[in-house]
Amino acid sequence: MALDAKGRSETGYRMHVFVCGHERPAGSARGCCMEKGSLDLMRELKMMAKDAGIDDIRVQKSGCLDFCENGPSCVIYPQGEWYKLSEQSLPSFLDYLKGGNAPIEHKMLLE
Repeated sequence: MALDAKGRSETGYRMHVFVCGHERPAGSARGCCMEKGSLDLMRELKMMAKDAGIDDIRVQKSGCLDFCENGPSCVIYPQGEWYKLSEQSLPSFLDYLKGGNAPIEHKMLLE
């Protein structure tokens, strides 16, 4: 059986974290997640997961998730849960990726 670059024989991940990496022009009324540090947060969470030995999840940049006013935003599948990322929230997300409780204190509440 063929293996992927990480040595896996099956496709997919237990969890997939998409972090908004959208960039709007300077001065945009809605702002954008990228200018709010979303890609730095994504890289940090990705490295934290790697350092913790979590190899059945994927953390990656996405296109616009359309909630930049609330951002930096992310969505986690297969749960379909939306969250706001911050430097302070990363330990909670890492615990969740390890199999802990959902970081509901960071859940994005849309109004």
